[in-house]
Amino acid sequence: MLKIFSATALLDILSGGDIQISGLIQTWLIVFIAVVILCFVVSEITRNYSQVDKLWSLMPIAYAWITVSAVPSPRIILMASLVTIWGLRLSYNFSRKGGYNIIPWRGEEDYRWKVMREQPLLKGRLRFGVFNLFFISIYQHFLIMLFSSPLLIAAIHPEKQLTIIDIVAGILMFGFIITEGIADNQLFRFHQEKKSPAESLHYKASVGKGFFTEGLWKYSRHPNFACEQGVWITFYFFGVAASGLWINFTLTGAVLLVLLFIGSSQLTESISGGKYSDYAKYKKVVPRFIPFIFSRLRKKK
Repeated sequence: MLKIFSATALLDILSGGDIQISGLIQTWLIVFIAVVILCFVVSEITRNYSQVDKLWSLMPIAYAWITVSAVPSPRIILMASLVTIWGLRLSYNFSRKGGYNIIPWRGEEDYRWKVMREQPLLKGRLRFGVFNLFFISIYQHFLIMLFSSPLLIAAIHPEKQLTIIDIVAGILMFGFIITEGIADNQLFRFHQEKKSPAESLHYKASVGKGFFTEGLWKYSRHPNFACEQGVWITFYFFGVAASGLWINFTLTGAVLLVLLFIGSSQLTESISGGKYSDYAKYKKVVPRFIPFIFSRLRKKK
């Protein structure tokens, strides 16, 4: 007799029938559903569509420590600690740009959502509301849960000792976090100087062009985006170390995150290209994400 595939069956497959792991996954799903509803309702009421952005750096921390509370293994504690460092740094960067406010509609909204609202396919409250529900609120929160999911793999295999893969992944992830912090600090300082051109001390050339081309931006058009992808690609390898499988279902999160950043950077660059005449020249010289290798190959051609 055929059985209907259900959420319970999915939990059994992921957890291997372990009641503790099934309970952990159920907790993740409850949190996911709650924040999706919260972000959708608040964004529709306030018409500020950066509610998911406010939680982007906080949800992986929540998933991490929920997992620690259920399965406090050394690997999961290490993963949760790194995620917390990543999240607190990113939250600080978001906060100093005005992203957080006690009053939801007063927090700074990502300028790209304003651009998206003007697109013909999304113009109108109903159309953008559907986009908000399925892409901004549901898909983005689902993506956060997906790229955090190596925590679940580690929870399913708590008996596995730390390996050299964990150590290398931890060092690389921490390195990406630090480099992303440097990139964000440079970009923040540039925007501060751009607001007061007369007081520009470090990035006069970029202020004159209108867009940032100095610091790490000499080597990559989006070094902060590149490092963010690096953080979660290396995080995936904790699941590899725990499971012994080089390819497992949690790879989906890292892959979809890379695709999201490809699309996001394309939108960002289309806006910059329309505003600044020199941006096309900059794109020809500096690679989008990965520095050095591609720029050298381009020079040889």
